[in-house]
Amino acid sequence: MIKYWHNPRCSKSRTGLALLEEKGAQIEVRKYLEDAPSAEEIRTVLGMLGIEPIAMMRTGEKQFKELGLTKTTPGDDLIAAMAKNPILIERPLAIGGDKAAIGRPPENLLALL
Repeated sequence: MIKYWHNPRCSKSRTGLALLEEKGAQIEVRKYLEDAPSAEEIRTVLGMLGIEPIAMMRTGEKQFKELGLTKTTPGDDLIAAMAKNPILIERPLAIGGDKAAIGRPPENLLALL
């Protein structure tokens, strides 16, 4: 089962979901803007990805600047910002077992199959 953090308004998110469905993956869709992940869930996914919090953020989002965040903001503060403002989480994001992938490009998601 692949857990898929999905934003239906995002073309990359829709493309990634279609790609996984085309490959026959069993998918549990989570509309993460409506059902925001907790800080602990975000930490877990960051560990699976092996990246720093800033690499999982949409730094071009208006809220990123409005919240006074920068690329040098401490990781714990970035995680808290993503939990409170899920629009800041890079999308799409998929979790399969003990692995995760950011679907930029969408083909990155195939590593979970």
